[in-house]
Amino acid sequence: MNAVRREFRLPDLGEGLTEAEIVRWLVAEGDHVEVDQPLVEVETAKAQVEIPSPYAGRVVERRGAPGAVHAVGTALVVIAEPSGPGRRGEPSAGEPVLVGYGTRDVTPVVRRPAAAPAGSPARHGRPAGAVAATPPVPAAAPPRAADGPVPVVSPLVRRMAREHGIDLRAVPGTGPAGLVGRSDVARAISVLDGPASPASGTGTAPAVGPADDGSDDGTGHGVVVWHGVQRAAARKVTDSHREIPAATCWREADATGLLELCKGSHEGAGPRVGVLALVARMCVAALQRHPELGSRVVYGADGTATGVRPPASIGLGIATRTDRGVVVPVVHDAGRLTTAQLAAEIGRLVGGAREGTLAPHELTGGCFTLNNHGALGTDGAVPLINHPETAMLGVGRIIRRPWVVDDAVVPRSVAPLSLTFDHRVCDGGTAAAFLNSVAEAVTLPGTLLLHL
Repeated sequence: MNAVRREFRLPDLGEGLTEAEIVRWLVAEGDHVEVDQPLVEVETAKAQVEIPSPYAGRVVERRGAPGAVHAVGTALVVIAEPSGPGRRGEPSAGEPVLVGYGTRDVTPVVRRPAAAPAGSPARHGRPAGAVAATPPVPAAAPPRAADGPVPVVSPLVRRMAREHGIDLRAVPGTGPAGLVGRSDVARAISVLDGPASPASGTGTAPAVGPADDGSDDGTGHGVVVWHGVQRAAARKVTDSHREIPAATCWREADATGLLELCKGSHEGAGPRVGVLALVARMCVAALQRHPELGSRVVYGADGTATGVRPPASIGLGIATRTDRGVVVPVVHDAGRLTTAQLAAEIGRLVGGAREGTLAPHELTGGCFTLNNHGALGTDGAVPLINHPETAMLGVGRIIRRPWVVDDAVVPRSVAPLSLTFDHRVCDGGTAAAFLNSVAEAVTLPGTLLLHL
């Protein structure tokens, strides 16, 4: 019967995401699918999503095995769509074959990751320690003009290329429409930094033994490859360490009254709030007084920092430990929420982060992050800032310690607080004022009534 072959490509998943990794196929070649039927589950740097079909017809071809990474715009699946009402099948011999982008609106559906079978070491269908399949070769980019700007992901990519003497016109872009990304420039740098060739006059590169070539951990299990959230986290902390001149100040605060307030909220008839929600409220109040700590650094065309942009609203990130690594869900417009609303939203986001059900927009847009590392049993920490934000507050474990009150030493519940900040956006005086504001609110939590 007559049919039209439709090549469906990985859609733009939003929030600046440029690629996704295939977790598992939900259809097989030869299956008939309907419009909006889930085709494949993919993992991005933000979440796992199911991508629905924009066509009804028979699956002719699947592109990529689980573990393969697709750039936005590369082909995922080919579907033979009937060319007339009620007609199914592939094109007959001699008929034209039309291949193109899907034109219907395709909205990815966020799903909770499927649990692995009991006793199975696999994750997303991959054996532990397996190396991901080689990503497909992207479609050829249109030729670039001899002059004019080169399309890149961000000014940071330009700076990265400039610092290593890389000509961006000679770097093939693997993003949509030939967009040059950080990974493209990193590959070009690795070529420059690679072993010298015999023609260079320095001789051949020394042989590398199995113990130090990065391909084996010495136990025969091979390399444990990072995927999705893990890979994104590795990039983010590297960017933070390389690009942000961070400094840290810390202070201890008497949290006895804070714990009593939390206990009272659980015993009374009103809304229940915990320590995390109350400290989050304190951070919001401090950011309203000191917006510098929630600003973003602005870069020029050459990649150099030129100024800061204050936040339009307060997006408060909550560092959350999950089975897939640390993710940071964001409470958007936190300054407009009451303490009870803030507590409810934090609970919803943290739960969704651990289940892997948050949408990409719920994991982006933050201007400041709160990190309750005390839940891990640590007293203090100097965390890396959640790039491209410019500050993070860390809260250590609250324990009973000797404390001086009116010249008498008494046992009190003490909270260690640390503020790591980008020294470009403010000096130590502003950072100390922010931290002192939070510490004083911890000591006298009744002042929160001023910010309900």
